[in-house]
Amino acid sequence: MLKILYEDKAAVIIEKPAEMLSEPSAGGDDVITVLSAQLGARCFPVHRLDRGTGGAMLIAKTSAAAAEFSRLIQERSGFEKKYLAVISGVPEEAEGRFEDLLFKDSQKNKVFIVKRERRGVKKAVLEYRVLKTLEHGGKPCSLVLVKLVTGRTHQIRVQFAGRKMPLLGDGKYGSRDNKCETALWSFMLSYKDPQSGKTVFASSLPPKEYPWNMFDTENLVWQEDADA
Repeated sequence: MLKILYEDKAAVIIEKPAEMLSEPSAGGDDVITVLSAQLGARCFPVHRLDRGTGGAMLIAKTSAAAAEFSRLIQERSGFEKKYLAVISGVPEEAEGRFEDLLFKDSQKNKVFIVKRERRGVKKAVLEYRVLKTLEHGGKPCSLVLVKLVTGRTHQIRVQFAGRKMPLLGDGKYGSRDNKCETALWSFMLSYKDPQSGKTVFASSLPPKEYPWNMFDTENLVWQEDADA
């Protein structure tokens, strides 16, 4: 059974387990199929999370709501997503903004940073804040809070890896740490309800296991978010 963080007539925000698919699959072991059975009604995807990424995820209860939420996301209007990530190394600045051009190679299911705009290339923008840095295995690693300005495939993973700071466990993009899955978690999701105009907010903390258990994630995150 999926953990429900928020629910109303139009939408549900659930805590997606890591390793569960975001979109309908033949095996039925995906968020949409499981939640539809849990609620006894058909649900509709609004956005996706990588298979290995868990945390807050918005799902619509009607096709009309799904279309409206998709519009909000595309227009970047009142829809905000923040993630937690554990990266190898330390950014040069304690907080900052990354802007890149990304190209997705569909055959390899991998995304690359490119220098020039061309067909299939999309601009990617994120903002980050370092919450804590520590030594692990003789090398530094950092817990960062990431706010997505755009939502591109593998965006956070690629933009940090492109600066030689891959997420722990992310072998696809250069991490040598194979002790965990990709250290990325959907921490917070908020949006302005298109019908009522009220702001909906839900949050989810990563599990207390490696690499998250190296950091006091709960206290660090709440304090940092309160100060932002």
